[in-house]
Amino acid sequence: MPIIQSLLDTDLYKFTMLQVVLHQFPQAHGVYEFRCRNKETAYPLRDIKADLEAELDALCELRFKPDELTYLRNLRFIKSDFVDYLELFQLKRRFVEVYGDEQGRLNIRIEGPMIQAMFFEIYILAMVNELYFRRLETPEVLAEGERRLQEKIGLMRELSAQQNPKDPPFLVSDFGTRRRYNRQWHAHVVKSFAESVPEVFRGTSNVFLAKELGITPIGTMAHEFLQAFQALDVRLRDFQKAALEAWVHEYRGDLGIALTDVVGMDAFLRDFDLYFAKLFDGLRHDSGDPYVWGDKAYAHYKKLKIDSRTKMLTFSDGLNLEKAWNLHQYFKDRFKTSFGIGTNLSNDMGQETLNIVLKLVACNGQSVAKISDTPGKTVTDNDTFLAYLRQVFQIEIQ
Repeated sequence: MPIIQSLLDTDLYKFTMLQVVLHQFPQAHGVYEFRCRNKETAYPLRDIKADLEAELDALCELRFKPDELTYLRNLRFIKSDFVDYLELFQLKRRFVEVYGDEQGRLNIRIEGPMIQAMFFEIYILAMVNELYFRRLETPEVLAEGERRLQEKIGLMRELSAQQNPKDPPFLVSDFGTRRRYNRQWHAHVVKSFAESVPEVFRGTSNVFLAKELGITPIGTMAHEFLQAFQALDVRLRDFQKAALEAWVHEYRGDLGIALTDVVGMDAFLRDFDLYFAKLFDGLRHDSGDPYVWGDKAYAHYKKLKIDSRTKMLTFSDGLNLEKAWNLHQYFKDRFKTSFGIGTNLSNDMGQETLNIVLKLVACNGQSVAKISDTPGKTVTDNDTFLAYLRQVFQIEIQ
């Protein structure tokens, strides 16, 4: 049975970004490349190539089902013409190339119109994870995963009991689709949290699970959305402002959490002026020291004379429950907070996890880059463009 059995089995922000692309720059062309950041793996990732090819073939047979389209149509921020487009939507296999190399690495390249290419990412990462861990699965691994899951549920109940009713709520969501152990385990984890601690567990980025479990789908934008504007018809210095403006134009108050680390927090805040600070509900952290980042956000809102307690900080970088709770305690008097936890929820089995990404590296024939606040997360295939981007945004090499 194929790993991906529904096109809803992906993260919400794929739909929200795709809707903007379709409406505002449908002609854009993208190139995505796969990276595995692990220095070592239990066996060469190249070994799953044939199985991945078969999974991709099955994925490209899928279409959205009537009840799935109805679900999407009932989301306030999804527009009816976009659902009409999705009714005709089918991924095209020719846009994905998979090959191994002499070092045993797995290489994946997606190239095609962004309205196709951008939608492959989460499916492929989930496939790679599941195929890799399938060969390592034992009853002992599953038992350890269940023990850790029940431990987290217990901890979440304890933290909920410690919560002061006068404070902003402690909110946790599942962001684990791309790094999950497998599809069935992911569903089990999300269902367990949703049933056991609904006062803390806010929702999931996975649209299929949100639909099936009747919980909130969570997500707004990813790095690729802002990166694309580095190659669209705007001055490079203005790409962040153009991306945020396009988002506001599309959603007009919905989905108001802005991602800050495409060229680093300092460069983001220089563009996040009073106009955007009032229009967006808050900010998402995905790299660098979260305490330093949040303090910078607080200083920025204070400088703009905006009450930061009306804004949301969403944290989503390498979290577990303890880190999330400590951040909540630190910021609760100044902000509303929420936490998207990925690998630590959906793939905490006592095994070393894969650190894999599938990132946009070119758009419309031009290189794009992400300069992360965590140096190891910087992504580019063109060091010359990266150097130019650093110069334009006055970013020193760390």
